[in-house]
Order: sequence, then structure tokens, then C-alpha cells
Amino acid sequence: MKKILILSLLLLLTSWSDAQNKDLKPVRKVIEASNAIYAELANKNDGSILSRYTDDACLFPPNTAPLCGKEQILDFFKNGPKVHVKFMIQNLYGDGRTSVTEESYYEMTDLKGNKLDDGKVIVIWKNTKDGWKMHRDMFSSNHPAKSN
Repeated sequence: MKKILILSLLLLLTSWSDAQNKDLKPVRKVIEASNAIYAELANKNDGSILSRYTDDACLFPPNTAPLCGKEQILDFFKNGPKVHVKFMIQNLYGDGRTSVTEESYYEMTDLKGNKLDDGKVIVIWKNTKDGWKMHRDMFSSNHPAKSN
């Protein structure tokens, strides 16, 4: 009897997990599309990167205090290097209706294709009246901080 109960529970969890993954497929496509043009918008230095963030978004870059609001986020990107970034989504969590958490890896290269960094990303996406936007964006390198 115990084996049947455990087997039934495992089947239920598997079907629930599959259903949740299917529910997130449309959101995943939106996030993948947004991630694909992220660096391009950041490199423009014209504020267009802000179209990917909620009005009350916060950016959590490594080795610094959080940056909240459009002005602080824009300043971060305006002072950054010109790069290409590729994101590889590992997992998505959430209900797929109001919010989703993205767990990804990134690889950053200069404009000539030379690798600069790789690391991990956690983004909380929020479904707004204007579509899916980044609400909290945290990333860090897989490598030790460089000393000055």
C-alpha cells in the first residue's frame, strides 16, 4: 500500500511539474526575446534599455549597492563598456500570470568576440500593463573580483 501511495504521489508531482513548465513556455519566449536584445539596447546609451524594466525596478550589480529607479539604472548602463551578452535560461519559476523568476547563466564578450566574463543571473519578471518587464535584476561573475 505504501508503494502505491508513494508512486501515486510521484506521478502527481511529475504531472504538476510538466503542467507548470508548459504554462511558462509563452513567458519563456518573451524573456528569451528580451534577453536577446538586452545588450544591444544597453549599448545605445539612449535610455532604451529602460523599456525592459518596470518603473520601480532595482538592479543589483556585484560589489555595489542596489540601484533603484530609472535614473540610477540608466546611469549604470551609460557608464558601462560596450559588450555582447548571451543569456542561457536554466529555470523559470512562478505562476506565469503575474510574476516569473528567471535563473540564467550569462557570457559576456567585447564587440570583437573576446570573452570578458561569465556568471549567473536571477531576474524577477513582472507582468505589467505593457507586458513582461524586469522588476529585480541581480547578477554576479563566476570569477573573483579583480583587485585594483
